[in-house]
Amino acid sequence: MTESSVSAPGLPADDLVQPLAEGTDAAGPPSLSPLPEPSARDDAALVAAAPAAAPARKRPKPGERRVQILQTLAQMLEQPGAERVTTAALAARLEVSEAALYRHFASKAQMFEGLIEFIETSIFTLVNQISEREATGQAQAARTVAVLLQFAEKNPGMTRVMVGDALVFEHERLQARMNQFFDRIESQLRQSLRLAAEARGSATPTVESSALASVLTSFCAGRLQRYARSGFKRSPTEHLDAALRHLVL
Repeated sequence: MTESSVSAPGLPADDLVQPLAEGTDAAGPPSLSPLPEPSARDDAALVAAAPAAAPARKRPKPGERRVQILQTLAQMLEQPGAERVTTAALAARLEVSEAALYRHFASKAQMFEGLIEFIETSIFTLVNQISEREATGQAQAARTVAVLLQFAEKNPGMTRVMVGDALVFEHERLQARMNQFFDRIESQLRQSLRLAAEARGSATPTVESSALASVLTSFCAGRLQRYARSGFKRSPTEHLDAALRHLVL
């Protein structure tokens, strides 16, 4: 995964690299010990913590194979110009049979749901931290945008899921869930920007915050699309500080 040279103002870099998962604190990543019959949320926490380049075990412990499948799927999505990832190609990369994949996931859609769960958990954990730490709505909005774009830069495979490229020809519920993700981002931005508008004494804080939240969400979506379309060459955080000064600050 690529490294970002930009960090959100006021947020430790480690927060962006290792999003906090349920049952952890800022002292370090969650335990790698596999849980019996892990849920999608468990998969998200384990993917966040497990090393991307870890060699596959010949006989994985219970739960580890699920994590390996998600990691490998994300890695395959990182290849610029990659074709649709099939279960046959995924099984070949893992050196297992397709039947082995379906012992851990009922369908490929369920594998993508595991990746989406990771995106949601990672981003909204950080967004909640921003809301707690920052007193001004302007700072909250700017850092929310920065966190989203930095996450994408560090996780190019996930970016293809976020923009929908990886979901073409997959189950429509997956795209609907990503649409809901951006709706939540826009809602969070709207709340932060309303605080900023009220602090300025705006006569129409709701109208102002709704309009600017829509612009910022579209800005994020456009940056992610450009990153994916360029084969991950055009950084989503390019000139980010300058852009945010014009848009928010």
